[in-house]
Amino acid sequence: MIKSERHEKILELITKENISTQSELTERLNQCGYNVTQATASRDLQEMRVIKVMLSDGSYKYAPSKDNDISIGDKLESILNHCLTNVDYANNIVVLKTMSGAAQAVGYALDSFVWDEIVGTICGDDTIMIVVRNEKAAKQLCSKLIKYIK
Repeated sequence: MIKSERHEKILELITKENISTQSELTERLNQCGYNVTQATASRDLQEMRVIKVMLSDGSYKYAPSKDNDISIGDKLESILNHCLTNVDYANNIVVLKTMSGAAQAVGYALDSFVWDEIVGTICGDDTIMIVVRNEKAAKQLCSKLIKYIK
């Protein structure tokens, strides 16, 4: 089955049911005939910008994002333009410096995109360490990000 059909099914499931974990979603998708792994469900949720909302009993469930008027790309660019102060790399590690207290926001924005070169990010107060697949990917990522430094 194609990804767009699976995304439609995910929206249907999270709208009609109280699904709160990736494993629950994976199980429901498999029950509906979609042969997926938890990693696929995780990528789908990220690509679809699905959020978690708190229910009246204090538990959480997945829900479609209601913030569709400004694209995630525009938000990422805005965050980077306002917060990023330095970009550098060593081997396969990219280090970003931000304004004090902004690393978490920048890291969240970066993690909201599915960039193949990024393996993972770790954020502090004003520093982000990004592990990428190799030095070539580090150079490419730095080239993408350096344009945002004011």
